[in-house]
Amino acid sequence: VQLQASGGGLAQPGGSLRLSCAASGLTLALHYYAIGWFRQAPGKEREGVPCIRMSDGGTNYADSVKGRFTISRDNVKSTVYPQMNSLEPEDTAVYYCAADASCYSDYTLFDYWGQGTLVTVSS
Repeated sequence: VQLQASGGGLAQPGGSLRLSCAASGLTLALHYYAIGWFRQAPGKEREGVPCIRMSDGGTNYADSVKGRFTISRDNVKSTVYPQMNSLEPEDTAVYYCAADASCYSDYTLFDYWGQGTLVTVSS
């Protein structure tokens, strides 16, 4: 399983960015997977942000991003898109996507990981 993350960059506070994570080489049909996004800032624990089930589009959001981040999926492209709005400096981190059977809150339970993409929120 390969996950290709993209879309990071520099945004101003209050601005928006859209990330993407494209999955390939899946060993099971796409609907068996959930794809989650995690972020890690320097010196901080890795934190789950949004996650989406590819089967029914069900989502989970961390409290820190509820109302600001929205995750969607395109099953034809095997891709998920976290839309990040109202960005804050505290959102600065390396963002990773990961895939497994469910939207686990514990990132260590995800078996498949993409490379990170850096999001910097600064004026």
